[in-house]
Amino acid sequence: MELKLIRKTLTDKSTIGELFINGVFYCYTLEDKDRKLESGGKKIHSLTAIARGKYSVIVSYSNRFKQYMPQIINVPQFEGIRIHSGNKSENTEGCILVGRTKSVDFIGESKIAYTGLFSQLKKVEKTEKITIEIL
Repeated sequence: MELKLIRKTLTDKSTIGELFINGVFYCYTLEDKDRKLESGGKKIHSLTAIARGKYSVIVSYSNRFKQYMPQIINVPQFEGIRIHSGNKSENTEGCILVGRTKSVDFIGESKIAYTGLFSQLKKVEKTEKITIEIL
């Protein structure tokens, strides 16, 4: 399964993007501010989006959230990066939030988007490699 996140709207507080699953638009995303880490930008703890690139995604148990969740692995300068529900940059510490609606520095209907995404990932996690490309 191929996930592709295209960052669209960058503000001083957040980064809004669009998430595609195997080439089909699925939902909106919200991340911390894009500080262009892949171009030498400086990371600010809990306030920085991960670098653009292609990463593997696994489903693993989160001790913090006490449940199985998608985890983006081998992210330079970051640990424990997850895809989860949430509405604004205060809900993420480098993680990717998903939602069905968007406005300035906000995504809505996040739990609905997350539940659907997690269901699709669970269906293929044992039979397909899952990747996310962030552009």
